[in-house]
Amino acid sequence: MESHEVLRKAFTKTSPKAIASDLGISLSLVYKWAERQSEDGSGSRNPLDRLQKIIELSNDYGVVEWLCQKNGGYFVRNPESSCTQGYEVLPATNEIVGQFSGLLKRIADAASDHTITPEEARTIRECWDKLKSYAEGFVRCCEEGDFDQIMRIPPPSEGPRRYSKV
Repeated sequence: MESHEVLRKAFTKTSPKAIASDLGISLSLVYKWAERQSEDGSGSRNPLDRLQKIIELSNDYGVVEWLCQKNGGYFVRNPESSCTQGYEVLPATNEIVGQFSGLLKRIADAASDHTITPEEARTIRECWDKLKSYAEGFVRCCEEGDFDQIMRIPPPSEGPRRYSKV
């Protein structure tokens, strides 16, 4: 979905007039944000496009992380697709199940004393985020029909690594 389409959809949940008034900008600018930017002058570079450009120029995801946090979420980057022909699905499926089992073990160990410390919570979060990233890589490979290389989620202390089919 393109940025102007995202904004157009958001504008169906509130009035563009209210947005313009609250932001102190013209109503016509709000409407232009919801149009495809073209060379004939229609549309306008909208806030989403501008934020994307800031992220690209700075190579910093702090803006995205902040937006996610402000809206009750948490940002986890999807792994780059590196799928090539020849991957066996079963080992990747077993890896996901094993990683999920590892996450559940961390949770159980942390909660065994009926409390979870901030450090234990941080470790659980890190493990969960790596599992989500690995699972997303798996799903992407499923969609592309190719699994030769896929990110493996090691213990948090080891950081990401890749493995190949042997």
